[in-house]
Amino acid sequence: MTKVAIVYHSGYGHTQKQAEAVAEGARAVAGASVALIPIAEAEARLDELNAADAIVFGSPTYMGSVSGPFKTWMDGTSKVWGKWNGKLAVGFTNSASQSGDKLNTLLQISVFAAQHGMLWVSLGLMPGNNNSKGSVNDLNRLGSFLGAMAQSNADQGPEHGPIASDLETAKHLGRRVAETAKAYKPARELVDA
Repeated sequence: MTKVAIVYHSGYGHTQKQAEAVAEGARAVAGASVALIPIAEAEARLDELNAADAIVFGSPTYMGSVSGPFKTWMDGTSKVWGKWNGKLAVGFTNSASQSGDKLNTLLQISVFAAQHGMLWVSLGLMPGNNNSKGSVNDLNRLGSFLGAMAQSNADQGPEHGPIASDLETAKHLGRRVAETAKAYKPARELVDA
């Protein structure tokens, strides 16, 4: 069984919807089990994170960075430093603006993963909606390579966003990390033996 853990913070419910889409994509991979871990439960569920083959990190982008609760949790993971070495990592984020400096959030998460010795998995999609034939319905419509990005209007609740294409992009991310972890697991077990 390939274990994927998704640890996330969601201030208003939009990033939770994105996390659930990542989980749906990961669960679609045969032999993958998925633990969806809200940040409020992450400390109590560290054993699940330590046992995971891949950890997916998700945070809304607030003021061009991960949210305060997510950053506080990140800082607290120093007590497990070294235990995630060699695990796969990937990230996702959501903000109200098309850009909102979401790339900075993904960069912050990827550096955090590198601090733990983790191996980063990219989104693996070409950008959508970047030519005259594109639309907001394209996968990866926001053009990210590092992880999955979504946009949700600031004046609407999670029942209105992220839009379907952003959620499909998140599902793709979940499938990609689960498939990569499944393929990588036998090699990692040989190295760890």
